[in-house]
Amino acid sequence: MIDEVEELLEEIGFEAETSVLTHRQAQVLVLRERGVSQADIADKLGTSRANVSSIESSGRENVAKARETVAFAEALRAPVRVRVPAGTDLYDVPQLVYDACDEAGVKVDHTAPDLMKVISDAAGNAVSGRQVSSPLIVGVTSEGMVRVRHQE
Repeated sequence: MIDEVEELLEEIGFEAETSVLTHRQAQVLVLRERGVSQADIADKLGTSRANVSSIESSGRENVAKARETVAFAEALRAPVRVRVPAGTDLYDVPQLVYDACDEAGVKVDHTAPDLMKVISDAAGNAVSGRQVSSPLIVGVTSEGMVRVRHQE
């Protein structure tokens, strides 16, 4: 089982020196994604289930931080940034985004309903029903990719 994980990590080019994950975190996440229990992983790695749980938790936290960092970098690069204040009706957001994109010469490949879904899904609890409950920044890259960031 561990040999297969090592082959996969090598095949996909995992390098702990350049990754936000340690080698052990990568091993544990690969096994967990394949449905292996923490107890079985602990047995294979010669450690405790509690240690595997801690490694998995730290690995997932590192992945979440990496995603947030990428979203931040994309927001910095995005030629279109639309601030959506709390209290805005979600149905009004697509037009705000379309207007900003038209002004910047950026094409968005989403219909209004699709765009509302993308924004609502990415915003999580910052959107409740049709109401934007926490301020958002909707960024659109020059390739038309929509990114949503929360303003706490």
